[in-house]
Amino acid sequence: MYISKIFVTVDCVVLTSEESGYQILLIKRKNEPYKDSWALPGGFVDENEALEVAAARELEEETSIKATELLQIGAFGKPFRDPRSHIVSIAYFTLLKEKVPAKAQDDAKEVGWFSINNLPLLAFDHAEIISTALNKFINDQYI
Repeated sequence: MYISKIFVTVDCVVLTSEESGYQILLIKRKNEPYKDSWALPGGFVDENEALEVAAARELEEETSIKATELLQIGAFGKPFRDPRSHIVSIAYFTLLKEKVPAKAQDDAKEVGWFSINNLPLLAFDHAEIISTALNKFINDQYI
């Protein structure tokens, strides 16, 4: 009997609103794949860990930011979205009341806030995840 080797990760779209528009929190990856590329904070779900708990943990581990509310954006699982294996990511969204200081930790080499209108080149399918989050939570008058 064949058992599929599909892994589950979580990604976090963290926004804050400023007079100049929305800002998004990104990390610069410390490790391959996509070493030195900008990406959403996130990582692998641990065994027996709830998805939302994993998202909050990964966000804090990589940026030192604690999220109080995470809303599920959706699942992203196209084959080859990650060169390591077939990986399905469950993405989450949070809107912070203000831009809080973030500190790169764990798998993050750097962390930075970027205008959603001027994003750097992103790793994986993170541009698609961000677009889906904006359409679901910002353009649909979530806030």
